[in-house]
Amino acid sequence: MEQNIQNLPIDIQTSKLLDWLVDRRHCNLKWQSEVQVIREKINAAIQDMPENEEIKKLLSGSYIHYFHCLRIVEILRGTEASSKNIFGRYSSQRMKDWQEIVSLYEVDNIYLAETASLLSRNVSYEGPALRKQLAKAQQLQQELSRREVECQSSAADLRGRYYAACKQYGITGDNVPRELQALVKDLPAFLDDVGKDAAKLEEQIQLYTAFTNFVCEWSESVLPMLTFAQKKGNTTFYEWRTGKVPTVVERPFVEEAAAETVTEDTIDWGDFGKGTDPQVVNSGITVEDGIDWGISLEPSSEDTGAGGIDWGDSEPAPIEIEIVDAGTDCPEGVARGEDALSILENSESRSQFIDELTELEVFLTQRISEMGEEGDVVAMSQFQLAPSVIQSQSREHVREMLSEVQDLLGRLTSLRMQHLFMIQASPRYVERVSEVLRQKLKQADILVLKGATMVEKRKEALEEQSRLEPRVDLMAGCTRELQKLIEADISKKYHKRPVNLMGVNI
Repeated sequence: MEQNIQNLPIDIQTSKLLDWLVDRRHCNLKWQSEVQVIREKINAAIQDMPENEEIKKLLSGSYIHYFHCLRIVEILRGTEASSKNIFGRYSSQRMKDWQEIVSLYEVDNIYLAETASLLSRNVSYEGPALRKQLAKAQQLQQELSRREVECQSSAADLRGRYYAACKQYGITGDNVPRELQALVKDLPAFLDDVGKDAAKLEEQIQLYTAFTNFVCEWSESVLPMLTFAQKKGNTTFYEWRTGKVPTVVERPFVEEAAAETVTEDTIDWGDFGKGTDPQVVNSGITVEDGIDWGISLEPSSEDTGAGGIDWGDSEPAPIEIEIVDAGTDCPEGVARGEDALSILENSESRSQFIDELTELEVFLTQRISEMGEEGDVVAMSQFQLAPSVIQSQSREHVREMLSEVQDLLGRLTSLRMQHLFMIQASPRYVERVSEVLRQKLKQADILVLKGATMVEKRKEALEEQSRLEPRVDLMAGCTRELQKLIEADISKKYHKRPVNLMGVNI
């Protein structure tokens, strides 16, 4: 029975180790105050140590406890052997100091309480804190890597959107303002081509005119703008408005207004407020400036009575109002201003042109749908008396006519053309477009810089991890060594029974 008890292990929870030692009277409750005295002696003793690599290693950065002191005494027995007398005692003060420290540690097993406290602190606080810092550094690296990829992808997306927007405008994006202005220069030639292609719409216009006259008995002209463009092409708005070809065309010149920067250096305040005589203030205006204010200080011969004041006895001078008709200031045959623009450049006539194209498109689409209905006897009977231009049309031919109309309409209403018309109407639109596109590139550059910052922070987190990993390994090694020493020491007190300290995990 006694043999079986001797083989039973003693399991002690590390977090309760100090309480276990105090409860079993191995240590007393006042061990901390006694440890303070020992720590002061250790701090004094380490000031005078021999040159020894192992001692340096023991004293470098680690907490010196009882088992370290035992090892230092063993080393000093070799280095201080010359100071040993015939009675086996050492005359070296170093040896005496460290032997005294060991003796103080062994009083009431103070060393056991201190090492148990140190082990519990490593397991419960120091180790978890280091592991938490290490995990935080690793998590930070992952987060920074993810954000770096996001910054790169977002920057690439913004640049892609920038070049996609430039593609919509028909520019490369190297110099946005200059390229947009160059596009506007090519706009008249493009609109002239559209006007030439409008000549192909003669058959469509004739069909629509005949259809409206037959069905609705419409006597007035339909699609006047399309008919004019089909016959005349992209002529001036003056010719459309007056029916006459202008002899002189004076196109409006739009000059881009540069932003004016007004500084204090450009404002001449004169000598105002600088201690001059208030009765003689030079406002900067003299007679030599050539400004005639219509005020004379000398009385004229026409002035009568008291100071030349007119009291209203004479008849007032009649007021003449000249009424000028609008447009009479422009000579006949001269196209100026909006009249000098072509019908596709002028916003009013262009809108009418597009509206009539849309009207023609809707008609042809509806006509194709009606011609696709088979077996409609009523519809066939209705068109027996229709003109030949209506009866001779086939569905495939109407589709071809519709395709030509849609082609012209698409060329005029594309997103690129809308932007070009806005640029032509307002040069400041170029600045707004350039600023919007520039913001995309600016945001992309900011994201690239942010990604570079993420790289730098990730390197710092990696360096922090490299610094913490050796500390964790050192902490784990010291804790396992301390665990074995405490287990062996407690085992001696219980006749070599096996002792297991539970919960030691670093």
